[in-house]
Amino acid sequence: MTGDSKLKAPNRPPTSFDIIAIAASAGGVTALTKVLAHLPETLGAIVVIVQHVDPRHRSLMPQVIGRQSRLPVVHAEDGAHLEIGHIYLAPPDRHLVIKRDATLTLTDTELVNFVRPSADLLFESVAAAYGPRAIAVVLTGSGHDGALGVTAIKQRGGTVVAQDEATSEFFGMPSAAIKTGDVDFILALDEIAPKLVTLVAAEALT
Repeated sequence: MTGDSKLKAPNRPPTSFDIIAIAASAGGVTALTKVLAHLPETLGAIVVIVQHVDPRHRSLMPQVIGRQSRLPVVHAEDGAHLEIGHIYLAPPDRHLVIKRDATLTLTDTELVNFVRPSADLLFESVAAAYGPRAIAVVLTGSGHDGALGVTAIKQRGGTVVAQDEATSEFFGMPSAAIKTGDVDFILALDEIAPKLVTLVAAEALT
C-alpha cells in the first residue's frame, strides 16, 4: 500500500511517515490555514483533514484553507487514490475513511460523537492502514472528537500532535486528546507545521 503511493513520487527520498491526518472544529479554519501555509511542496506525505462544518451550506473550505497552501487542497472523492503531496478534505456531512489500499471512502453512516465527518473514524482508519507511518494532529475545536482515534494511532505505533491551550481558540478537542496520555507533542500553532516537516523528513536525514 505505502509502496504504491511512493511510486507516484519516485524521485523523493524515503520518509518516516506516509500520511498526516488532521482534525479540527471550532476555530479550525484559521488554524488549518496557518498549518498548511507552512508545509513545503516537498513534504513527501499525504495529508487528510476532517474539519467540522455546517452541512447545510455549500463548503468552500478547499479554496479557503488552500489559498496559502503550496500543496493542492481538494475535497475527497469516494474511491480516489491517495497521492503524496496532496491534501484531501472530508466534504460536509460525509465521514472520510482511508482503506488499506490507499483509497478514500466517503459514507453518510450515523453520526459519531454527534458529528459527521468524524475525526475518530478518520484516525482509526489511518491507524489500521498506515500503522507506525501515520501522524495524527488535533487542532482547536469543541467536544472530544478525535480522542479515541489518537489512541488507535498510538496503539499502532503512530505519532500524535495536539495544539496547546494558549493558541487554541477552543481547547475541547486538543484537551480530550491530551487526557488520553497518547499525545507525543503538545505545541503552539506556529510550531506544528515545522514539527510535521521535521518528523516526515527524519528518515531521509539519517
